[in-house]
Amino acid sequence: MRKLFFISTVLVASIISTSALAQGLDLSGLPAFSSEQTADGNVQYSLSLQILALMTAVTLLPSLVLGMTSFTRIIIVLSILRQALGTQQTPPNQVLIAIALFLSFFIMQPTLTEVYNVALSPFLSETLPADQAIMEASSVMKDFMVANTRSDTLLMFSDMAGADRYESNADIPFSTLLPSFITSELKTAFQIGFLLFLPFLVIDMVIASILMALGMMMLSPMLVSLPFKLLLFVLVDGWAMTVGSLAATFLTP
Repeated sequence: MRKLFFISTVLVASIISTSALAQGLDLSGLPAFSSEQTADGNVQYSLSLQILALMTAVTLLPSLVLGMTSFTRIIIVLSILRQALGTQQTPPNQVLIAIALFLSFFIMQPTLTEVYNVALSPFLSETLPADQAIMEASSVMKDFMVANTRSDTLLMFSDMAGADRYESNADIPFSTLLPSFITSELKTAFQIGFLLFLPFLVIDMVIASILMALGMMMLSPMLVSLPFKLLLFVLVDGWAMTVGSLAATFLTP
């Protein structure tokens, strides 16, 4: 959680820093929102600014977890799988979210570890200033997001922003990378969900055809096919296959 909080703070700061510096905001007239340069050349911010940055990071933390990690793809696939099984609210939403969250931590572990090694640990040991730590952590997160973003989606948003081809991942702004990543995740999640839905759809069609041939018009095909779908899913160890396949779909930079 300490790593995740630091990453959220880093990403929030990296997203808003460019626009804030470009506008040249002058808050020197407000004592509560002031900063001063120390003798060693670092900038020290007032307590009010530190609390403001902390509350902003905490507020945006859920959005960062949803939009900048593997959470989106996982939760969509699990929701489609539950719909294909026809089990209504089983597993419940809380269980699906917990599975998606823990699996996201597992998938993001190499990235979080690298952020800790190159940014958080040097910053806590005071060997790396805050601005460089932010840049290092942002670069690591960009590498993960670019590796799992479709090139055509990234090119589409780049053309919409009127930007040229980027030389490296560090040159891609978050304003372009964020929508590209989340759009790519949605497309991939629905493709995986479609493949998961097909075998259960076949079972529903077979059961419905058998019931119609037997003249059982009043019996719900979904009710009859549910035990067979659960049996098939358990026999093939469906949860392990689904979770393992989802983890394997993510690329590490």
